[in-house]
Amino acid sequence: MKTTRTRRFVVALAAMTLAFSTVVVDHAEARRGGSFGSRGTRTYQSAPATNTAPAAAPVQRSMTSPTQANSAAAATSGARSGMFGAGFGGAMMRGLLIGGLFGMLMGHGFGGLAGMLGFLVQFALLALVAVFLVRMFRRRSNGGPAMAGRAPTPNGAGMGGGMTNARQMFEGFGSKAGGAQGAARGGSGSGPAVSGKPGTDAVGIGQADLDIFERKLQSLQASFSREDYAGLREITTPEVMSYLSEELAQNTARGVRNDVRDVSLLQGDVAESWREGTRDFATVAMRYSMIDTMRDRGSDRVVEGNETSPVESTEVWTFVRERGAEWKLSAIQEA
Repeated sequence: MKTTRTRRFVVALAAMTLAFSTVVVDHAEARRGGSFGSRGTRTYQSAPATNTAPAAAPVQRSMTSPTQANSAAAATSGARSGMFGAGFGGAMMRGLLIGGLFGMLMGHGFGGLAGMLGFLVQFALLALVAVFLVRMFRRRSNGGPAMAGRAPTPNGAGMGGGMTNARQMFEGFGSKAGGAQGAARGGSGSGPAVSGKPGTDAVGIGQADLDIFERKLQSLQASFSREDYAGLREITTPEVMSYLSEELAQNTARGVRNDVRDVSLLQGDVAESWREGTRDFATVAMRYSMIDTMRDRGSDRVVEGNETSPVESTEVWTFVRERGAEWKLSAIQEA
């Protein structure tokens, strides 16, 4: 009898869970927005905080798998491998450990292993000193930390100053401050090497780029409102275009269309920029206002939103371009 009651309870609980899950999925599918697209090797890394967007939602939908992003980042950043890392030092440490274990197996006993461990400790200390010296010399050879107060370049960005020292390039873009992150440029190298540390402006985003980003914001909203697929393709990567097309198709199935107008950028700043091989990436936080409504496709009646009261939205957009080509929107993250 007790078993029957328990079984009934489990079945009822499962049914309620399934029903609740269905409601949640339906709500999620009907909701507009979301975080989607690709940011190269940084797709699944959090975008650096800015005054405009202190936090950004992680990418939820992307054609770049976590494995691909992690593998590319490891390959291009010279990630350590194994317990003792890669390179000559790591190989030496592994060789010493294998040799000590082999000696113990050949009958030298614990004493032989203790002697080997003592040598390993000494070698580890020497290796740490060597790593410290190499890093110190490398910093000096790269010119050391970026210095503030240098003259701006023609595009408005400081030659090595942090984002705080390059406020000129944010004029007209609505930014109040860019944070205290120093610009750092990595070596260009060859192949798909990544240049630029997270949170820095390695590309050197200038005022001309910022003006382009603002125009892209307005053009995308206008094209989406007109359901202009050709216009959206000119602004976005094929991946982002596929997500926007899916959203437009969902609106059509619901019998509504999204009407967005009077888009005005209120505040914006650069979160980071970097290079991957021949491609430049730039992540920008933007807060903007707009009139955002949903209209019935047949009667043009407003069914969602207010056509007289503007609403504000804060998003983090990532743009990508092949060297010398136009910027394309490659990811949108909600903030």
